[in-house]
Amino acid sequence: MAFAVLSSVHPVFGLYGSLFPAIIYAIFGMGRHVATGTFALTSLISANAVERLVPLSSQNLTTHSNTSVLGLSDFEMQRISVAAAVSFLGGVIQAAMFVLQLGSATFLITEPVVSAMTTGAATHVVTSQAKYLLGMKMPYISGPLGFFYIYVYIFKNIKSVRLEALLLSLLSIVVLVLVKELNEQFKRKIKIVLPVDLVLIIAACFTCYCTNMENTYGLEVVGHIPKGIPPPRAPPMNILSAVITEAFGVALVGYVASLALAQGSAKKFRYSVDDNQELLAHGLSNVIASFFFCIPSAAAMGRTAGLYGTGAKTQVACLVSCIFVLIVIYAVGPLLYWLPMCVLASIIVVGLKGMLIQFRDLKKYWNVDKIDWGIWVSTYLFTVCFAANVGLLFGVVCTVAIVIGRFPRAKTLSTKTVKEMEFKMKTEMDDETLQQVKIISINNPLVFLNAKKFHTDIMNIIQKENTGNQPLDEIRKYEQSTLLTSLSGICNEEATQPCLNPKCSLILDCSGLTFSDYSGVSMLVEVYMDCKNKSVDVSLVHCTASLIKAMKYCGNLDSEKPIFFESVSAAISNMHLNKYSDASENIHFLSLTRQLASVSNVPLPAVINLK
Repeated sequence: MAFAVLSSVHPVFGLYGSLFPAIIYAIFGMGRHVATGTFALTSLISANAVERLVPLSSQNLTTHSNTSVLGLSDFEMQRISVAAAVSFLGGVIQAAMFVLQLGSATFLITEPVVSAMTTGAATHVVTSQAKYLLGMKMPYISGPLGFFYIYVYIFKNIKSVRLEALLLSLLSIVVLVLVKELNEQFKRKIKIVLPVDLVLIIAACFTCYCTNMENTYGLEVVGHIPKGIPPPRAPPMNILSAVITEAFGVALVGYVASLALAQGSAKKFRYSVDDNQELLAHGLSNVIASFFFCIPSAAAMGRTAGLYGTGAKTQVACLVSCIFVLIVIYAVGPLLYWLPMCVLASIIVVGLKGMLIQFRDLKKYWNVDKIDWGIWVSTYLFTVCFAANVGLLFGVVCTVAIVIGRFPRAKTLSTKTVKEMEFKMKTEMDDETLQQVKIISINNPLVFLNAKKFHTDIMNIIQKENTGNQPLDEIRKYEQSTLLTSLSGICNEEATQPCLNPKCSLILDCSGLTFSDYSGVSMLVEVYMDCKNKSVDVSLVHCTASLIKAMKYCGNLDSEKPIFFESVSAAISNMHLNKYSDASENIHFLSLTRQLASVSNVPLPAVINLK
């Protein structure tokens, strides 16, 4: 309902927008922890089209004429028709991108660009809610530099601020932030997390009803929420050409933000998502939902984080939440008449906390790559001064241009040209046991253009060597467990990874790594962590001081043993020392077990099993 208000349509259409897109994405999407529905950024973009084509000044002409759809006025239906048209055309654009297989082009959109764009858009959303937080009557202001014009208008009309609305807004924000922080801090100790948003809504409605705040203090409330779901209707096709700019913004911004959440959850819970399939899922979510009076949809950070907290593992959790949305639509909705708009705006502002705290990323980018820091700042400024889609486009163009300029002699980016060298190294424990060591030389810069392929190539090399060294029966067991895992749909890290050879080591020669951006450094850290999880020792040689500092800042590297070395020989010597240490530990353990067996008269194999 709050995002429907943000989209300049009646609040009831936000309930529909939280129902139909979630069902469609659950069928076609691959993100198991992604909650799709109304989204702040897409709502803000569609509001531009709604306010431009059906301005508030036209309400006087239609306010007394009601349609047969839920008893809403023609003015409200005209507004939702524009928002539905934006959703329809945005979904068509996403579906066309799926047909053209443009999902793979998302590697051009780096993490600093996405972070800056979403933070700038969140700043816009907070600004758009200022009139409700302050209880002011304010005309709709948009366009270039509209962000600054809003605050100019507020300071010029500061005397029109309603003190009651301001105090209620501050109280709501303080309660929401405080309780959510406590929930986050003690979520491991308490079994039930307090749904503070729901409690606040009930308390605000009850208080407003008992004190008649709407008439006594002039507070704006949500108003009548009709029951039920209207029959489907096609969005108006005659205005598609007028909303094409907003449709492109919804398609690009919504997909980029949704894909970032899907990839983040996939990385956290160790499964994969297909970029093109996500395009299809979100495209259908927008196209089909537009026939049911829905505003543009995307994946929302707040609800996705909520799925994390509740322990959800599949999209079934979203389908269960849809049942509760239906209950609200058919039973609870009319009871929300007395909900103050300032409380609804406070919920929006606090819900954007995850995006707003991305300002902390500036320190990270400054320490890893100062050029990425500059891209973040400039993308944020363009987003604030113009719009989210403009900031996104500027960030992509700026990133590509800088990377091209940084490449010496226009070197091509291809990790297929990495040099591989193998040799066998006998261990001191057993002369017949051979240590597999692979040395890979990185001969190109590692940036966002080739970071993902670099990770894929490294994992393929390790997987190939491991599969080649595995017995046939182990490979069959792995294939069988993989098949069972895919059929059951359960994410099990141990079942999806084959048993790797514990005597495999990897040395990355970074002498040819002339420069790297934040994406490249993050990928190096990810390669190290993935290899560590697969019992593969990784050493990096010939690293610059800036690369070492960036990697240590970017990830939690193993501090117990060194991983950075000045040369290949130094890394191999360290492996020898580790083998001597392992051998001495095993010899010490065997001597202890023999002593224990002799004292307790227990057979030696039975004692060893106690380890």
